[in-house]
Amino acid sequence: MFGLTSQMRRAVVSVAANIVEGCARQTSKEYCNFLNISFGSLREVGYYIELSHRLGYIQQQENSELKTLYEQTARVLAGLVKSLHTKQAS
Repeated sequence: MFGLTSQMRRAVVSVAANIVEGCARQTSKEYCNFLNISFGSLREVGYYIELSHRLGYIQQQENSELKTLYEQTARVLAGLVKSLHTKQAS
């Protein structure tokens, strides 16, 4: 359980850190690359949430709440990526 908790924390921090680091880059293309890395870390968090539930570390209610937060975050991040791609195309 400790290892899973540690991995999940690192992945969550990575999501935010890559967004911030990408924002500081010079071009939209670089920013998009960091957002894609962030999205990968977010997917990792989603996996850890599901794994935690399957292993019985979190109950159904907690799993549902975490999945909702995960899905909302994924939608916002995907929207940001899409808007940058649109900006690059124009």
